[in-house]
Amino acid sequence: MGPRHGGADRLHPVQAGVAADHRASLTSAPHRVSVVNDDIRIPADLLPADGRFGSGPSKVRREQVSGLLDVTGTYLGTSHRQRTVKSQVGRLRSGLSQLFSLPEGYEVVLGNGGSTAFWDIATFGLIRDRAQFLSFGEFGAKFAQAAAEAPHLGHPTIIKAEPGDAPDFQAEAGIDAYCSPHNETSTGVIVTPRRVAGADPDSLVLFDATSGAGGLPLDASQVDVYYFAPQKSFGSDGGLWLALMSPAAIARVEQIAAGNRWTPAFLDLKTALDNSRQDQTYNTPALATIYLMAEQVDWFLGNGGLDWCTSRTAESSGILYDWADASDFATPFVTDPAKRSAVVATIDFDDRIDATQVTKTLRANAIVDTEPYRKLGRNQIRVAVFPAVEPDDVRQLTRSIDHVVSRLR
Repeated sequence: MGPRHGGADRLHPVQAGVAADHRASLTSAPHRVSVVNDDIRIPADLLPADGRFGSGPSKVRREQVSGLLDVTGTYLGTSHRQRTVKSQVGRLRSGLSQLFSLPEGYEVVLGNGGSTAFWDIATFGLIRDRAQFLSFGEFGAKFAQAAAEAPHLGHPTIIKAEPGDAPDFQAEAGIDAYCSPHNETSTGVIVTPRRVAGADPDSLVLFDATSGAGGLPLDASQVDVYYFAPQKSFGSDGGLWLALMSPAAIARVEQIAAGNRWTPAFLDLKTALDNSRQDQTYNTPALATIYLMAEQVDWFLGNGGLDWCTSRTAESSGILYDWADASDFATPFVTDPAKRSAVVATIDFDDRIDATQVTKTLRANAIVDTEPYRKLGRNQIRVAVFPAVEPDDVRQLTRSIDHVVSRLR
């Protein structure tokens, strides 16, 4: 299926009916309302048309699923080594190259396992000896831990910041890879991908863009590896990793592969590179995931590409931050506006309002996945505003929250 042009879709009537049935069922199910205060009902004119605001899995557009249904008989359940599937992988790789305006020589590489697997892949296939990590949330810390525990690597440098803030890279002799999240999903903090002034000339820059890719600006020439997964901006399911790789990164992969470093076959980046060049993966991928993501990339391109995506997320996140700034009970968790994420907004509530009670009430009204990251332990909400999310739905979300809070007070 080709690109689906036009503005973002509204909730399909069937989905709206399901949501309405869910809300109506609360009236006849007293045991379900015990978790919410006074059985709060949000008026229909305050509800978003689509109540999915999760940070991943995220909203999947109905058009993506309809496109998948159209190819069920010819695509799903067929060999990933044959043209039918390889053409979709090629479509996805080509679309990502166009979306991110990749410089000459950059390649799109993919494999199974998701971004978590890519941390281990990088410790085997990209970091030659020592890496420097920016750690300012759960996911940056996990990549740093993976490198610190790898017995074949030197001790990494880890530069930390408290949740809600982010540090900067520091040029350091002997560091061959600089690694950071683009968007720290757990805290809603962003940094700008850029090369490190004064770094060793053959060092690489790696950015974990799991929740940032497709929703935040990128100058691809500033990174050597920009890796991500399908279940955030791209509105698909998890289980794959994708990486935009520079010629320098590819050369590093080939250099390490030519040496004597033992690497598990599943984590072998050279194997993934070779297969990607043939529009396939080393082992069987999730075909539906590939197709849904390719549909989303085509939709992005049909609407104006990355510029359209980033303007849309900037609008939606701006609605949330402006609302919080004007609120008497909510404030943006990230105090520096330049570091506030445009794709995952974290909003603190003051002690008068129990954010857990608010998110439970929202969920009971079919507004889902606004809970904060579980390990952060703050009285806050976390709202994803990836490109598929309608800005009007974000406005309605703020109105729904105001209504719930007014009832809880």
